[in-house]
Amino acid sequence: MKQRIGAWGLRLTRWKTDGRPPEVRRYVAIAAPHTTNWDLLYLLLHAWYHDMPISWLGKDTLFRWPAGPVLRALGGVPVERDSKSGLVRSLTDRFHAAAADDRRFVLVIPPEGTRRARAYWKSGFYEIARAADVPIVCIYLDYERRVGGFGPTVEVTGDVDADLTTIRDFVTGVRGKHPEMASTVAFRPRDAADAPD
Repeated sequence: MKQRIGAWGLRLTRWKTDGRPPEVRRYVAIAAPHTTNWDLLYLLLHAWYHDMPISWLGKDTLFRWPAGPVLRALGGVPVERDSKSGLVRSLTDRFHAAAADDRRFVLVIPPEGTRRARAYWKSGFYEIARAADVPIVCIYLDYERRVGGFGPTVEVTGDVDADLTTIRDFVTGVRGKHPEMASTVAFRPRDAADAPD
């Protein structure tokens, strides 16, 4: 049923898909650039079209009544912005539990952490992928072409600069709904230094 809703929704909104989900069963998917609340709707339509169950992070204020139960049912995980270390730990535990049960687990994270332009990305997605020993998959919504799809799969090496270069090279060619609000693909120097060994 979700696949039908996804296909119908994409046709109705005149969006197309590009590529297929990667074969790997567990990964962190980074959705960038994130410049509008509409990103969530199109993300869900594409995920349903591909029959790809996802969990996604959103700020905790989105999960207040009455929207909260609906967003959780759609895979939403509320985030308190001041609890980064606890969040990384709890999400890493989810990956480990999924691996122990050989379950599929795809966690979608907007690395900017906001829809406004920022000088840096948040490094949490990288820390989670490295701690959970899962790859990072670039997914995208290009509003100029009205295409959503999959970019490179990045195996986390611990060489932050090299890994971010691969991601940056891909994201640079994607236009969000508000391109002027796209953030710089870089970590704060202390975030890069704090990434797990």
